[in-house]
Amino acid sequence: MARRCAITGKGVLTGNNVSHANNKSRRRFLPNLQEVSVLSDALGQPIRMRISTQGLKTIEHNGGIDAYLLSVSNGKLPDEARRLKKRVQSALAKKQAAAAV
Repeated sequence: MARRCAITGKGVLTGNNVSHANNKSRRRFLPNLQEVSVLSDALGQPIRMRISTQGLKTIEHNGGIDAYLLSVSNGKLPDEARRLKKRVQSALAKKQAAAAV
């Protein structure tokens, strides 16, 4: 499983550990990923995702996973989030069609 946020796309960064003697050795900065279940109102079920804590904060700020996905353009979303957005859009379209009939 990749160490990449499913919402923001944050991934691993690299840099140096620098000692007091100014010796440099490579290190990795890992994103703070959490395995969470986010409730989708459109789909009516929880969705398990690996999301960074900043991504989770962004989702909550925008009023839930559905509202966040619909407000962000596809170009800014990773592949997993794009597939989820497509599922949410089709579920909302089905609900709208059922309400219109």
